[in-house]
Order: sequence, then structure tokens, then C-alpha cells
Amino acid sequence: MSEIIDLNKTYQYLLIVLAFLMPLTVSGANIIIVIICLIWLLSGNYKAKFDQIISSKLMVASLIFYFLHLAGMIWTEDLEWGFHILHKMWYFLLLWPVLFTIVNKRYIKFYIYSFLLAISLTEIVSYLIWFEIIEPFKNATVVNPTPFMSHISYNPILALAIYLVLHELFFNKKISNYLFAFHTFFAISMTFNMFITGGRAGQIVFFLILGVLIFQVLDKQRIKSLILISLIIPTLFISAYQISDLFRARVIISINEIMDYSNPKSESIGLRINFALNSFDIIKKHPLIGVGTGDFPVEYRRVNLINTPERKTTTNPHNMYTLILVQLGIVGLISMLSIFYFQLRFSSNSPSKFIRDTGVILPIMYLVLMLSDSYLLGHYTSLMFVFFGAFLYRDFEKN
Repeated sequence: MSEIIDLNKTYQYLLIVLAFLMPLTVSGANIIIVIICLIWLLSGNYKAKFDQIISSKLMVASLIFYFLHLAGMIWTEDLEWGFHILHKMWYFLLLWPVLFTIVNKRYIKFYIYSFLLAISLTEIVSYLIWFEIIEPFKNATVVNPTPFMSHISYNPILALAIYLVLHELFFNKKISNYLFAFHTFFAISMTFNMFITGGRAGQIVFFLILGVLIFQVLDKQRIKSLILISLIIPTLFISAYQISDLFRARVIISINEIMDYSNPKSESIGLRINFALNSFDIIKKHPLIGVGTGDFPVEYRRVNLINTPERKTTTNPHNMYTLILVQLGIVGLISMLSIFYFQLRFSSNSPSKFIRDTGVILPIMYLVLMLSDSYLLGHYTSLMFVFFGAFLYRDFEKN
């Protein structure tokens, strides 16, 4: 019994460290992940672990999603790229089920505080770079101060952190005055940080989850919620537009590229629209099971030469839905969406206010984010998805 207790404590300490390293360093997080998985694989009790995993419809959906990628290797042409995709997707095969079996209800607050501590550190460094107190490093510039990761990943992660802090402010009735002031300060400073960094997808998600939070705070008062949303969100948007040169420039560029997406000189959004249009030509020819796990680059190159030869080719359409449809067709898309369905279903039935609220936010975030990039393939965002998914959708009473 003491060995089991010690093992459980070891897992919890490792998970707390992982929550801290997750938004800071790829290599550091990977070391902890390897240690956790090795301990799990070598610690025996396999039948109990297997039973626990297959008792969760969400975990089964995750495994099916991965095995469809594995099956897609059968009809793929580019095996090398296929193995590259399988490697990126391994979280859904092993890491998520492993984390699901070792998370502990009593430690959830420690996972979250550890994660928020790391985000606070990231935010402080971001401001130090923005104010030119320290030199930019890694991905950061003075104009776009996201030091530990690109803005594509940073802003969505920051959006979730803001939500967690605001949820604590509004719903923790026992919070002390000191912690209330501390949380309020960081909610404001993180919100400002959201608009001095350049992740447009994260900014859109921020506005979205802020709207959802207002509904959650006012509960069933829909008219009041809509009135408040119509006042707060436009005010925040206009304020950010006036204060942040980067935000204003990114908004203007976005509008211009949407209006003139066919211009060969357009970047980012213009490219994404063209990626989608060309990808749909592939999807129409292979609607059911797609072209295979590794064949997006090959097939896209062929279509691009015909439709838009003046544009560069790509290995990723920067849209998770499009990527899955090309690779695995409608079958693959249904499999991916089933993951979000089971998340929403579980959270809606939870007796916990925190799980009901946050368990809805996570899938909503990713369902929107995936319109702009393949967020289930990127290290930081895919790790955040499975890490939070491990304890938000675990029935602790059942197993």
C-alpha cells in the first residue's frame, strides 16, 4: 500500500512540474512526459489501467482517432510524412490515456496554480521585453514579445489562463481579499498582454470565452448577458485597437487579406483561404477516407500547380478540419469531432461548477482555433489540450 501511495504522490509531483513547464519549454516538458510514461509503463497493473481507459468514451474516441491515422498509412503514398504525422499525434495514443489514469482530484488546484504561475512568469518576461528592459530572445521581438513560443500558441494559452483567473474571481466565494486583488491585477495585466502580442486566433478566442463566461456568471439571465456582452466586448476591442499598434495593424491586414485573398502577395489569412480552396479540390475526389495520413503535401502540390502555380505550396493547410478531411475524409472528421462531443457531454452532466464551465470552454476554444491552424499537432497547444482534458473529463467517482 505504501508503494502505491508513494507512486501516486510521485505522479502528482511530476504533473505539477509538467503544468509549470508546459507553457515554457518543449524539452523540459518532454523530459517530464517521458519520465511519467516510463513509470506508468513499468509500474504494472495493466488490466486495471486498460479497464479505466476503455471505461471512458472520450479515451476510446481519442484512441480511435489515432488508429485511424495508423490505418491511413495503408493508402498513403508518402510514408515518411505519414510517420511524421503519427509521431505528432502520439499524445492521443499514449500520453492522454496515461495522464487520464494518474490525475488526482485533490491535486487539480495545484495543476492549475502551477500552470498559472508559469503564465505569470511568461507575462512578466513579455512585458520586460516590450518595455525594452531586457533583450528579446527566442521567438520574441519588442513589437511582438512572445519569448517562449510563437504568438500562434501563446495567445490561445494566455486566453485559457485569463479564463481560469476570472472564473476563480467570480465563483470562489472563499477567496481572500489579498488573493482577490492579486487575481484582479493579473487578469487585467494578462488581458493587456493579449493585445500587445500578435496571435489573432487567440484574441478571437479570448473574446469568445469572455462572452461565454458572462453567460456563466449571469447563469440563465440571457437578456442581461447579451446586453453586457454587447457593451464589454466592443469596448475592449475598440480600446485595444486604439492602444495597441500591433493589434490595429493585424486587424487592418486581416480585413485587407480577406477582401483580396486571391492576390499572390497576400500572406497569412490570404494564404489560408487559398489553402482551403485548393484542399477542397482534393476532398471532393476523396471524400470518404481521404488520401491517407501522409499524402497532404503530395496531393496539395499537384493541385497547387494547376490552380495557383504562382503561390508557394504547403505541408499544412493551417486548418485542422481541412487537414483531417484531406487525410482521412469524412470518417476522420467524424472521429475528431466525436472527441469534442464527449467532452461537451461529460462536462454538461458534471455536478461540479468548475468542471461544467471549464469543461465547456476547452472544446469551444479548440473548435474555433482549429479554423485557423492545426492546433492538435502543435506541441504547446496539443499538450495543453490533453493535459487539461485528462482531469476535466475524468469521472473520479467512477474510477
